Amino acid sequence: MASTITTNSIQSPSNASRLSSLYLSRNRISPNNVLFKTPSQSLLATKAKRFAFSPFPENRKSLVAKTLSFPGWTQQIRLTSSVVVKAAADAEGHAEPAKSFGERFPALVTGFFFFTWYFLNVIFNILNKKVYNYFPYPYFVSVVHLLVGVVYCLVSWGVGLPKRAPIDKELLALLTPVAFCHALGHVMSNVSFAAVAVSFTHTIKALEPFFSAAASQFVLGHQIPLSLWLSLAPVVIGVSVASLTELSFNWTGFISAMISNIAFTYRSIYSKKAMTGMDSTNVYAYISIIALLVCIPPAVLIEGPQLMQHGFRDAIAKVGLVKFLSDLFWIGMFYHLYNQVATNTLERVAPLTHAVGNVLKRVFVIGFSIVVFGNRISTQTGIGTAIAIAGVAIYSLIKANMEEQNRKADITHAS
Repeated sequence: MASTITTNSIQSPSNASRLSSLYLSRNRISPNNVLFKTPSQSLLATKAKRFAFSPFPENRKSLVAKTLSFPGWTQQIRLTSSVVVKAAADAEGHAEPAKSFGERFPALVTGFFFFTWYFLNVIFNILNKKVYNYFPYPYFVSVVHLLVGVVYCLVSWGVGLPKRAPIDKELLALLTPVAFCHALGHVMSNVSFAAVAVSFTHTIKALEPFFSAAASQFVLGHQIPLSLWLSLAPVVIGVSVASLTELSFNWTGFISAMISNIAFTYRSIYSKKAMTGMDSTNVYAYISIIALLVCIPPAVLIEGPQLMQHGFRDAIAKVGLVKFLSDLFWIGMFYHLYNQVATNTLERVAPLTHAVGNVLKRVFVIGFSIVVFGNRISTQTGIGTAIAIAGVAIYSLIKANMEEQNRKADITHAS
């Protein structure tokens, strides 16, 4: 004899629109199967009994799990909220999409970004210095760096990766000071790279936080805590010790690296004033274009006559035309890519991780440059470099923690 089963209504806290077809109603069981009926389809499930489902009433807002017993069965079927929700999603085509690799392993993806950033930066510094060994024209090479990057951006815009963001006069006025400081800092860094060892230039550039703190205190009027100033003491001492005993030291390399620090400090100041809703890839592309236009005139005026007389001819005689052109192309490509990947990497992490990442990058570059070029450094230079890097690390950690506390305080105050 057929059995009749009566079930209580099963309600769900989930959105009623997604579970509207899963309200159990009374119905008689057939001995063959269970048929789940929805407004659009029917699903045949297992080999047991038959139910009919009717829409949820509008006023039902809770989900109560029930146990259904079937005469003649030695087991019970327990319907829970998770079963009902899954059945609803499958029945109405709303199944949750599978997570991407990046969503499942965010730490692994972020680690890959850091590795790529460091790798591209190290390769750039090594190739760049090798070019200067036979082609010592940093103003022209700086133009090449930016030119290759601009061409890369134009091609990317052409294929829609990314889509070019429009720019107006107001945004152009905001980005121009940033681009000017970017151009000045970039050219002066290259002048230093051409004049002294790569490791020494990066040691001097470790002073950048000192200039940043000074500009914040004396230009912007921001009060810098004593702890930050004290953390900068090892940086100054370390750079001083390294400079006094650096075998490749010359004033051109030292002064140009210091000017680069000042330029990048003001670039950071103007960047904060030029905050915009445009994505970082497009912003960096526009900055590169403007910086290129800024760099071309001094390159032509300062190095143009020498290049035309013997600069190009000497370089081609030493390495050949093909290698000369390929070297210029690749250092430009690596320069643009490492800056772009650095921007994308730092967008993925917190300020503390950002600070640590910047310090470790400088350590990587200094270490690899010493190994690749076989630069001899005195014991004092090594100690001074280590002290400077340690000071930068301490400063960066203190500053990042302060920024994080300020951010949390702002959120608490806003709420």
